[in-house]
Amino acid sequence: MKKFWPWLRLLMAVAILVAMGVRLGTGAFLDGLRAIDAFSVTAALAIGFATTVLSAGRWVLVARRLGLSLTMRTAVSDYYRALLVNAVLPAGVLGDVHRAVNHGRESGDVGRGVRAVFFERFAGQMVLIGIGLAVLLVHPSPGLDLELSGTSVGLVLVGLVAAAVTGWHIKPVRRVLVNTLADGIRLLSLKTLPAVIGLSAATVAGYVAMFVVAARAAGSDATIMQLAPVVVLALLIMAIPVNIGGFGPREAFLAVAFSAAGLGASTGFTTGIVYGVLALVAALPGAVVLFLSRRAEKVEVVAERVGETREQELALAR
Repeated sequence: MKKFWPWLRLLMAVAILVAMGVRLGTGAFLDGLRAIDAFSVTAALAIGFATTVLSAGRWVLVARRLGLSLTMRTAVSDYYRALLVNAVLPAGVLGDVHRAVNHGRESGDVGRGVRAVFFERFAGQMVLIGIGLAVLLVHPSPGLDLELSGTSVGLVLVGLVAAAVTGWHIKPVRRVLVNTLADGIRLLSLKTLPAVIGLSAATVAGYVAMFVVAARAAGSDATIMQLAPVVVLALLIMAIPVNIGGFGPREAFLAVAFSAAGLGASTGFTTGIVYGVLALVAALPGAVVLFLSRRAEKVEVVAERVGETREQELALAR
């Protein structure tokens, strides 16, 4: 089952998009592609640069707090590359896995490198959830009222505790849990935590701005206050690992949410398509990073071969 899960997720994402296409027609999809203009592309690149720098800064803070060296320049380039890989490959996390392992190897501690990326992404998600709950409490959207009963929260907590207890009795898992908990406690510092929260909040603001650009390009004249609760929930929905480069559940949710808010299902679906394309555009600088890194690797290989040849020539001359 583990072997087929990636393909199953891909099929589920395709099924969602096909179902939405059948329900709303292909016009909404084509409208999304036609709606993208020079302004929206320029805005996407600018917003993407801002959110990438903010996220990279968060990674630098977390990594340094855990004792790993990481420059801002390296963090930004690696983050752009990860964003591009996440955007073009299924699951949407392979780019983060690569930057985590790669940084860990370069720092001499793969485990801590992976934990640094885990905590960096985890912090972003926690701040997003906090902002989402605050927005929904202050300005709930019609048809999207959420009620969490004590029973449901209790069941979630019991499940988490049960999973932790089960993992504790497995030695390799216990070691991972201990190391993760220790590093997590190190991050609870007044020198690090407020900055991480601030950078995460600013990053969420950038994502919301991108959604507003997408909604405007899709033809929606909804106010930011109308869009805010829908957008923050859409950002959370995007974390579901059932998508094709981000497409899938996001479009389905936006169609339902826009319809419930009286903004039009087809407009919501089109907004999701536009956002997905703009997010890919925002990640395109990662292609430059990939090209330059591959070129640097080729130069290093050639230099090594030249050095080996030179050493052989000197050895023969002796």
